Amino acid sequence: MKRPSSKELFGKIREAKNAVESETVFLLDPDVIVEDAIELGYDIGDELFVILSELLDETSVNQYAGSRPPQKSYKQDIQGLELFAFVVDSCRFKCRIYYKFAFKEGVFWLVSLHRDRPKGEAL
Repeated sequence: MKRPSSKELFGKIREAKNAVESETVFLLDPDVIVEDAIELGYDIGDELFVILSELLDETSVNQYAGSRPPQKSYKQDIQGLELFAFVVDSCRFKCRIYYKFAFKEGVFWLVSLHRDRPKGEAL
């Protein structure tokens, strides 16, 4: 069976919801997350936890957009950790949102959160 399984993805979504609810969230590259927040039109300081919660509520295992098996991060803070990516049709933003995260010692690391950019589409 290819990883991640539906059961594993369901567990990651649940773990992410718990981390967001307890505000145990770190941003891997805050400058990039802020730029994407500006493009989407939300205030990262006031709305990030609400937006993450909404996205996770709208996420199902069928929306997994990562590789099988999951890619491993090469970034220093989360080096070697598996990355879980999803593409969700967001009610709030009225578009497809791509977001990617990892977990380290119970902490949700937000790696990306932006409008979906299908391969080949210019930034």
